[in-house]
Amino acid sequence: MSKRLKVTSFIIFASLLMVSCGPSLSESEVSEMVSQPEVEQSTSQESPGDQVEGNGQRNTTPNWYSSELTDVNTGMVFRVSDFQGKVILVETMAIWCPKCLTQQKEVSRLHDILGDRDDFVSLGINTDPNENAQQLSTYVMNNGFDWLYVVASDELINEISEIYGPQFLNPPSTPMLIIDRQGEAHLLPFGVKSAEELQTFLMPFFEEV
Repeated sequence: MSKRLKVTSFIIFASLLMVSCGPSLSESEVSEMVSQPEVEQSTSQESPGDQVEGNGQRNTTPNWYSSELTDVNTGMVFRVSDFQGKVILVETMAIWCPKCLTQQKEVSRLHDILGDRDDFVSLGINTDPNENAQQLSTYVMNNGFDWLYVVASDELINEISEIYGPQFLNPPSTPMLIIDRQGEAHLLPFGVKSAEELQTFLMPFFEEV
């Protein structure tokens, strides 16, 4: 019996010894597991840099601002970037579109309301690939519109669609946007907008310095 007790005591002691050694191993494993989130945290700390880069991309001037455009009325070659510091009202349109004509008559009234402002530019962009500069020039002269009109190249049409959405290539939607003094574009609601509504949209940007 005494031998049996000794054996039993040895087994119990050995078991206790193994259990007492166990926590040191698990602590090592736990410490390794705890160290892993620190690596993930340092990786996530790089995300603000990514966000700044993302913001930089959103604030980058679109390529079409620096594209050469030709006014069909005067033959003047210009770039949108030439008007930096001014407020620019842009409309995409087509000759065949009756709503576009209605909208442009409101733009004409807007010019009468605003008078001569050296910090304001209006730009009509014909986005119909089946219409040319001669047709647009005749249309503009027949309607007495005296602001800038251009025929968009394929590259410009694609960029407008990519940046502002395909509906900006749908003339009956009377798409319009305002480019502020810093070069940031602000999309206006679709549909014909009265001269008074356009003035309301424009005033906050006129007041910017």
